[in-house]
Amino acid sequence: MKIITLTILLTLWLIPFNYLNAQDVTVTIETLESNKEKIINEEKEALKKEVEAINIQLENEEITQAEADNLKGAVAEKHALNIENRIAIIENKIELTKRNSNEVVVYKDGNQLMLEIFEDGEVFSISYNKDKKFDRRTTSRMVVAIGFNNLITEGESFNDTEIKIGGSRFFELGWAWKTRVFKDSNWLRIKYGFSFTWDGLKPEDNQYYVDTGEETVLQVHPQNLDKAKLRVDKLIFPVHFEFGPSKKKEYTSYFRYSTRRQFKYGIGGFVGFKLSSRQKLKYSIDGSNKKEKIKASYNTNNVVYGVSSYVGWGWAALYAKYEINPIFKNNPVDQHNISMGLRFDM
Repeated sequence: MKIITLTILLTLWLIPFNYLNAQDVTVTIETLESNKEKIINEEKEALKKEVEAINIQLENEEITQAEADNLKGAVAEKHALNIENRIAIIENKIELTKRNSNEVVVYKDGNQLMLEIFEDGEVFSISYNKDKKFDRRTTSRMVVAIGFNNLITEGESFNDTEIKIGGSRFFELGWAWKTRVFKDSNWLRIKYGFSFTWDGLKPEDNQYYVDTGEETVLQVHPQNLDKAKLRVDKLIFPVHFEFGPSKKKEYTSYFRYSTRRQFKYGIGGFVGFKLSSRQKLKYSIDGSNKKEKIKASYNTNNVVYGVSSYVGWGWAALYAKYEINPIFKNNPVDQHNISMGLRFDM
């Protein structure tokens, strides 16, 4: 029974994967299920034609009313038995297909996604209702963002930065939920979720970061550096107010608001914490290539918070975020991380 329970849980978690693995069984069962309705319609149509023929005989006074009633009862009984027998054949074929398939079978029965597990001659069944919710106010999507990273130093212009512009990059990967604020309008949405971010900083002029114990400073490396990069990994929780038009699409049993190919603008902020920080150095000594990967705190702040915004069209947007708290804790001059790039809501 433990095997059955574990199999059910795993299969529910991987329903799309199992569904694909059972495509041949699913298609066969779906075809057989659809044949049931086809049989009923065929027999009803045949009954209708026979009744019409009896009515013509009655109108032409070829038979009496009593004879017409008896004939109608007979053809009705005949087609009812036809439906019963033909559907029984279909159901037997379905059972035969399931019994001779893999141990786990996923198939559709109307609006139900059915899961059946065969073990020791017993059948264990569960179902998942695939009926669409009439109004879904919350949706979710994966978020991917890439772009350039830099530092804004207090008291200095952006052009005076010691970080390579265009050489320092960031990458963000996360999941975001979007909830419609108003019941009958979709012009305002709240977008919230979580993201993992990897922020890289590459100093210029052969410099690298050094933790002196009291602060983190840039120093010139004694060797000719091929690469120097400080990377700070974080987990953040962004929240945005998203504005923009959408199209209301109405279907038979549900409706949805679509922002596909629509302008959008989001503004908000984020809070999170540092996961790790490390520095990677590459240089050559006497013709031998050296690589150093130094994992240390570098006095980077453990908690991060800031503001962010995006503006775009459909699933793509220009994206910017700015950390209000400084990247280093004890430095006499505050430096704030800033990221600019592209954001994709997949």
